[in-house]
Amino acid sequence: MTAPSATILIVEDEPHLASLLAEYLAASHFTVAVVHRGDEVLPWLEQHSADAILLDLMLPGIDGIEVCKRVRQRSSVPILMTTARIEEIDRLLGLELGADDYICKPYSPREVVARVKAVLRRSQLASEEPSSQGIELLVDRCQVVINGQTLTLTGTETQLLALLMKEPGRIFSRNHIMDSIYRDYRIVSERTIDSHVKKLRKKIAMLEQDHDYVQSVYGVGYKFEPK
Repeated sequence: MTAPSATILIVEDEPHLASLLAEYLAASHFTVAVVHRGDEVLPWLEQHSADAILLDLMLPGIDGIEVCKRVRQRSSVPILMTTARIEEIDRLLGLELGADDYICKPYSPREVVARVKAVLRRSQLASEEPSSQGIELLVDRCQVVINGQTLTLTGTETQLLALLMKEPGRIFSRNHIMDSIYRDYRIVSERTIDSHVKKLRKKIAMLEQDHDYVQSVYGVGYKFEPK
């Protein structure tokens, strides 16, 4: 269950909307903080900690894309990005910013609260760092260690590998992976999953050429196969 003391940072330049979201989150027993500019986020994080960030795309100072990039360089805190333009979703996914969810405006504040809770649950489930012979996933750092060498993953790649590693040998369908990683099925397709897997396998191959940890099962899905 979501810890009632979890702190949510709302980054939203519309005061009324920020206030409304804060009210709904507080009613669900979250601790809430609000900033209205993108360039206020990192200074805030230097003084405080957040369990999740609700981040608007269009912000004064620094836009949400740049904020997400800068936060990801220092933290794996769950990020939910919001945008009023549905066409932006594909571009955001293409940039692989490491956001954990994307929400389109207009939205119901109740839906936002539900999505925040879901992201926090997934984050808590992934907090146990999976490991297998020769490979270890550092979830909180978005890193994987293979044969003593470390490489950095995107947030989505980290979630994907964590899902597969928790049940070695199990074949996960693309639909199951989408259900586990994404909340909004409108923004992803099976090709999106295939693209993430392809990039993940390419990164792993940089450090391990003798074994395929992430394997494709034709017509079914993907699995993690330890050495």
